[in-house]
Amino acid sequence: MPETSEHTSGSRELTEGSAGPVGEVAAGPATAREATGRIPAPVLAVAAMFTVQLGVAWSTSLFEPLGVAGATSLRLLVAAAVLLVIARPSLAGRTPRQLATVALLGLASGGMTLLFAASIQRIPMGVTSTIEFLGPLGVALASSRRLSHAGWAALAGLGVVLLCLADDGLNGADGLDTVGLALAGAAALCWAVYIVFTRRVGQVFDGFQGLAVSISVAAVAVLPVGGASAWHGLVDSDRTLWLLAQGVGVALLFPVATYMLEMTALRRLSSRVFGVLTSLEPGVAVLIGFLVLGQSLAPVQLAGLGCVVLASIAATLGDRGEE
Repeated sequence: MPETSEHTSGSRELTEGSAGPVGEVAAGPATAREATGRIPAPVLAVAAMFTVQLGVAWSTSLFEPLGVAGATSLRLLVAAAVLLVIARPSLAGRTPRQLATVALLGLASGGMTLLFAASIQRIPMGVTSTIEFLGPLGVALASSRRLSHAGWAALAGLGVVLLCLADDGLNGADGLDTVGLALAGAAALCWAVYIVFTRRVGQVFDGFQGLAVSISVAAVAVLPVGGASAWHGLVDSDRTLWLLAQGVGVALLFPVATYMLEMTALRRLSSRVFGVLTSLEPGVAVLIGFLVLGQSLAPVQLAGLGCVVLASIAATLGDRGEE
């Protein structure tokens, strides 16, 4: 597979075959690989988008009893435990630089997860997802030397401006919450950092090992922020087992199922095709936000989302990298 073909945005990797968590060679039980092998790769890629957004949407039910940080901490701890059992990573023989790289990837993962959750508590999920999407799009456009990509960057910027032109925000509030927008922007920055370090980790860790280690680092990083909130929320609740089951279910959807689906899809899709498919993720976020959370966007915001998606698809298709 090519080492230099980079897709533009939307996915959680940069190249097919050397991209870290989602670009690594799939591992796990043979029966799981055989089952997913019979499913068309584009279907797997789309399914991954839905698991992300469903996991995020359903995690909102844990915000009140556990707090945003507590719910995020619980989800990352469960995901780390599952992935460690599956991947059984070994750190023996790793250089300090390699360990630092996977640690930075974990910090970016934890920050992205926590900031996204905090943002959707304040603004509609579709807006958060679209703004966060600027992270990978920005990385792709920054790495391009094509003049036309400057136009796509401008189109994406226009899309963000339109997204912010809302008559009302979440729960009938006037305008979009500025803190929520700032949190989404910070999540986008974390996603950009995540992409840069994902490729490096993928070059030195096999199978699910890089994912397992980075998610474990993310869980440890978020624990001081949300661990106490999660613990008290679980202990003080009369629905402890139910809340714990919810946390496990959400974690299995995202990040566990998401990354496994993406890995399998990437083994059979070119980077460009995968990039085009995942450019639709903000639209999926709007759909899930409407169906699960009852959130809707104004027409001007939908137009803004369309600008970002169009910019991503156009930049992806215009990529000169060899497939």
